[in-house]
Amino acid sequence: MRFSRIFILMALLVAMAQASSAQNEEVVFVPKKFYFSNSFDGAIITTAFDKGLFPLNNGVPTTVGTPRFTYFLNTGFNVNFDFNQHLGLFTGLGIKNIGFIEKITPLDSTIKRRVYTVGLPLGIRVGNIKKKNYAFVGGGVDVPFNYREKGYIRRGKKDKFNEWFSDRTASYMPYGFVGVSFKPGLYVKVQYYPGNFMNAGFTETITAGGVSVVNAPYAKYDIELLMISIGLDIRYSNKLKIKKKESTETVM
Repeated sequence: MRFSRIFILMALLVAMAQASSAQNEEVVFVPKKFYFSNSFDGAIITTAFDKGLFPLNNGVPTTVGTPRFTYFLNTGFNVNFDFNQHLGLFTGLGIKNIGFIEKITPLDSTIKRRVYTVGLPLGIRVGNIKKKNYAFVGGGVDVPFNYREKGYIRRGKKDKFNEWFSDRTASYMPYGFVGVSFKPGLYVKVQYYPGNFMNAGFTETITAGGVSVVNAPYAKYDIELLMISIGLDIRYSNKLKIKKKESTETVM
């Protein structure tokens, strides 16, 4: 009986020690320094600027600044590294649908040109990254992999075609961007492409009536794009961690 009482007493002491230790611990979510997040540009509005030396369409009044809206397919992922909760770097991989609309006024005609691109951004975040209140700036490059062109005259027949890895556009499209994020992760971004969207050196051979003519349809184009997007910052970043509570006792 004596040994049984001693054993029971020791077991109670161990249980009390464990309970006391558990009271001094709490479970918290701690952000990782290195983590993945969603890069969802969502809704994109693009417009264009024509910097060509000569007017398009042999002097026929033409505009390329009509806003173009798209929400499919603009997605990707980011790889992030935060030095602290106020400064971080990010890169990643994303797919975007970008392009411009050209209107030929006298003919009441519209031509829409767009590409799907895969891109690699590199940027920096500054602000309260933990709470998703921050500004960001950076640059990157997009590589087009599908080109589509659609033209029509109002109340007339529509013509369209698409090409994989087309030579009609630039082979790569560098860009710069700046934006701001607001809690809980909604961001607005402005992205600028300073290079020519079209490939001015592209040529095609057109045969009509037994006569072949080499045509350069984009020789006079020098189109720069401006993109505005609204997206979401969705992170896969938190991990569970047991953290010791700070003692509030005062030693006399």
